[in-house]
Amino acid sequence: MKILIGLSGGVDSTVAALLLKQQGYELIGATMSIWGKGEEAVSSGHKNACYGPDELKSIEGAKQVASRLGIPYHVCNCVEQYEKYVLDNFRTEYEKGRTPNPCVLCNSYIKFGALPQTAKLDGIEFDKFATGHYARIEEKDGKFLLKKGVAPKKDQSYFLYRLKQEQLKNLLLPLGGYTKEEIRKIAEDNGLEVAQKPDSQDFYGGDYNELLHLPEKPGNIVNPDGKILGKHKGIWNYTVGQRKGIGISSTEPLYVLELRKDTNEVVIGPVDKTFKKSLTAVNLSWVLDEPLTKEYRVTAKIRSTQQPVPAIVKPVDDNHIEVVFDDMQKSIAIGQSVVLYDGDIVLGGGIIDSAI
Repeated sequence: MKILIGLSGGVDSTVAALLLKQQGYELIGATMSIWGKGEEAVSSGHKNACYGPDELKSIEGAKQVASRLGIPYHVCNCVEQYEKYVLDNFRTEYEKGRTPNPCVLCNSYIKFGALPQTAKLDGIEFDKFATGHYARIEEKDGKFLLKKGVAPKKDQSYFLYRLKQEQLKNLLLPLGGYTKEEIRKIAEDNGLEVAQKPDSQDFYGGDYNELLHLPEKPGNIVNPDGKILGKHKGIWNYTVGQRKGIGISSTEPLYVLELRKDTNEVVIGPVDKTFKKSLTAVNLSWVLDEPLTKEYRVTAKIRSTQQPVPAIVKPVDDNHIEVVFDDMQKSIAIGQSVVLYDGDIVLGGGIIDSAI
């Protein structure tokens, strides 16, 4: 069986390829090219990231990995698709005072969509696609379940909740049963130079304003009662839950509570005001392609680094749910994803539209 494996040049995708090769699969390495702005950095201080001016270095690293493993290697141009599905959404959402998660859309539309599709258009023949994500797939009664990775701290199922049945059917995730420490040990034992290579820290390593290209739009920073405390140059420079860099002096820590596009206001307040009991979500996606029709007891995550917490999800309509948490949740950010679980099974999720 021929497997197209997404290679980034990092330890996870490298070991994923190694494990599949050891299992007897015929592998083809591929990297998606998404940076269309040339080699020069648009600013200094870029850190290790998925999207950025150091893409050529990542491609060269992936090429070396493929050579080390003795597998063919290709670069697939996904620049146009990335601009359309990820960057355009990123700009639009920030301008609205929302905080998007570009990695969720990238996985759904680009890494598990445009990359294998472009490979086929380029004449690369393969049977299944594979990546180094820490999650698992299980077939049951003709359906494909998406499950958490076994290592809670590394589980990446949050980023994959928008994958469809056709994508899961043709997908292999060989790292889902391992911890990060085990993967690094496998790399070391096999003499792979990437064994201690650091992980990407963000989707973009520079200042987000370099991507937004938005003119300054001055407005007021206010408290929950509307009292003006200061000025800002654009609500997109802030995120809900932010504490540092607000620029307002206070005897107690202040946090960003809300970004109001209609009035161009940044609302800040003390930590106790950051907690909410429930949220609504739209633009839903269900792993089994079956919309929720009744109240359901779940666990839920409102950010990728959080462990799932108990909640009840209530359907409002086919594309609108309410999630009520057992315990108050801190800093629910509009535009991020809420992902719902039944045990270790990913049910689906949606984009957070309000927090109450």
